[in-house]
Amino acid sequence: MSQHFKKKSKTSQEIPTAAMPDIIFMLLIFFMVSTVLRETTVQVRTKLPQAEAISKIEQKRLVSYVWIGPKKLGNNRLGDTAVQIDDALIEDVGVIRTIMWRKLNETPKLIVSLRVDETSEMGIVLDVQQELREAGTLRINYSTKRFVSL
Repeated sequence: MSQHFKKKSKTSQEIPTAAMPDIIFMLLIFFMVSTVLRETTVQVRTKLPQAEAISKIEQKRLVSYVWIGPKKLGNNRLGDTAVQIDDALIEDVGVIRTIMWRKLNETPKLIVSLRVDETSEMGIVLDVQQELREAGTLRINYSTKRFVSL
């Protein structure tokens, strides 16, 4: 038998791992940069109403959420209707004007998304709408669930 067809017995089958730390750090940085953390803890129950014709907001960074609904008290109990912006419950509806005016100055293309519980009274919703109007935040969105027909 010729020497050309003999197997060499000293071949290495190991996988090179020299670049492994670089790959791990690149993945870690990618996930740290691309992950969006939840910024607020919702203290108000919002069971959204259903709608047939809805559209999705593409630029989520321009959206500021206002939650309106019964306050969560614990032990699955609910309190009176409350308004929440960011992490704060709003006691006086008149404060909404100042908060949203400041947000509008920081983000000129601000969209206010109202997440109103389906059992909330319309009076508080109208008061919030009036304060938003006074603040100059005229781009308002009403969050809903898609209507599913059986």
